Amino acid sequence: MLGRGGTLKVFAGLPLAWLAAFFVLPLLLIGAFSLRGGAGALGPAEPWAVSFEQYAEALDTPAFMRLLGVSVLMAVGIAGLATLLAYPIAYFLAFRAGARAPLFLTLLLVPFAVSYLLRVMAWKLMLGPEGGINSLLATLGLTDDPLELLLYSRPAVIITLVYVWIPFATLPIYAAMQRVDRSHLEAAADLGAGPWARFWRVTVPLSVPGALATFFMVFIPTVGEYVTPTLVGGADGIMYGNIIQGFFTRSANWPLGSAMAMIMLALTLVVVAIALRVIDLRRVTP
Repeated sequence: MLGRGGTLKVFAGLPLAWLAAFFVLPLLLIGAFSLRGGAGALGPAEPWAVSFEQYAEALDTPAFMRLLGVSVLMAVGIAGLATLLAYPIAYFLAFRAGARAPLFLTLLLVPFAVSYLLRVMAWKLMLGPEGGINSLLATLGLTDDPLELLLYSRPAVIITLVYVWIPFATLPIYAAMQRVDRSHLEAAADLGAGPWARFWRVTVPLSVPGALATFFMVFIPTVGEYVTPTLVGGADGIMYGNIIQGFFTRSANWPLGSAMAMIMLALTLVVVAIALRVIDLRRVTP
C-alpha cells in the first residue's frame, strides 16, 4: 500500500500524465510526420525517410505564408476586441454588481450550456441576407439591399469569434480585479483622486495581468481556428487552420499538414515571446 506521501505523488503526477498523453505525445507525432519524406502519410512512401521537403514547400508557397500572416493579424484583432469588450463586463462584476455578482456571472456562463456549433450557426443566421442584423438595418432605413459582406467574409469570422470568446475573456480579468486591494482605492480617494483617476491609476494597472492573460488565451487558439471560418467565412474568410485541416482530411497529406502546423505553432510562440518581452510582466504584476 502507498503511504500518504506516495498517494500525493501519484495524484500530483496525474496532470503531468494527462499533458504527456494529450499534448506532448500528439505534438511529437505531428513533428515526426512533418519530417517524413514521400507523398502523403497514408500511401506508399520510403520507410520513414527524414526530409525537410514539406517545410520547404510550406515556406516557399506565397499563398500559404500570406494566409498565415492574415490569420495572425485576425487573431490579434479578435483577441484585442474580446479583451476590450470583456473589460467593462469584468469591471461591472467586480465593482458594481455587489451581491448580484454570482447571478450575473451565471448569466455570463449560460452560453456554455449551448453547443459551440449551435452558437456559430446562430450567428450565421443573424448575419445572413434575411437575418436579424440586415432586417434591423432595413427597418431603420439604413440600407435598401442586404449587406453581403456580413456573411461569408472575414468580418463575419471576426464578429462571431469575438462573441464566442467574450465569456472566456471576462473571467481572467474579473479574477484580477477581484484581487485588487480595495484599500488602495480608498487611499487614492483620501488623496483626492476622483473616480476616473482611481480607475486609470489604480484599477487598470493592477488588472493588467488579467487583461494580458485574456489576450493570449484568445490569441493562441484563434490563430489555428478553422471551424468558424468554415461555417461563416466561406471562401473569402478562410484561415490558415482551414488549409491544415484540408491536408489532414481531403488531401490526406499528413506530412505537409504537420509541417504547416509546426510552422504555425513556432510563429505563435515567437509572437507570444516577443510580446511578453516587450511588455515585461515584472513591471505590470502587482
